[in-house]
This record gives sequence, structure tokens and C-alpha cells, in this order.
Amino acid sequence: MKDLMKTNCYDIEDTMIIVGSCLQRMQPKAYNELQKVTINIYDVCLECIHLNMVITKIIGMLCRVNVKRLIFASVDKSPHCVQLHYIENEIRKAMNIDCIEIVHYVAIDNELIKIENDTIKKSKALGELEREKVLN
Repeated sequence: MKDLMKTNCYDIEDTMIIVGSCLQRMQPKAYNELQKVTINIYDVCLECIHLNMVITKIIGMLCRVNVKRLIFASVDKSPHCVQLHYIENEIRKAMNIDCIEIVHYVAIDNELIKIENDTIKKSKALGELEREKVLN
């Protein structure tokens, strides 16, 4: 695993996996599943590094190398790691990434659970979720 923020922008491959730095320690079997996809795994701790710095770093990488697949994976229920899943939308505001397959996972009980974009969008809209609950 490589430190995302210390990796040269050219030192990447066509598949990138970006994980919360605690994933390997807290959910080792889920992490091992990601290693089967590629060993090109980068870790970052959003408790230590500001989200905007991570977004800028990833944009710099995507501008320089033809990335075909980008995977984000975090430990579920982490208030810091959840931000990993918001990065895709921020990158889309800065550049066209329609040609990149983007997948999101959270790890629960050493299992990777795929998270759909709609779920990620709803997680940022607490007021809307509350309204839906009241209407239902």
C-alpha cells in the first residue's frame, strides 16, 4: 500500500484503489479482496489530511495518467472515511471523468459492500432523509 499524498502523480496505473488508512488493520479480509483487484492501492487518513488536499491530489493524478477504474473503499461508520465517497462528485465538478469506472465500497464484518451513488448523495442530504422519513 502506498501513501496517496506522498505518491508521485505519474506513479499510478490504470486501476487505482483509494482506501482509508485504517481499512487494512480494521478489516483485513476486505482489504485482501481489494488486493485481488490490483496491488495499486493508496491509503489516506481524512482525519489527518484535509479533504480538499486529497481531491486536488487525485485530480493531478487523473490528469496525467489514463486511469480506467477508480475504487474508493472505507470502513463503515467512520465519520472521516465517509468523505472518501464524496470525492467523486468533487472531481466531476473539476473535470470530465465519464470514461473512468468508479466504484465505492464500505467494509463491514470483513466484507466489501458496494455502495451506489444514490446512497452517497443521500448521505449528504440529511434534511431530505428526514423529510422522507416523515412522509413515509
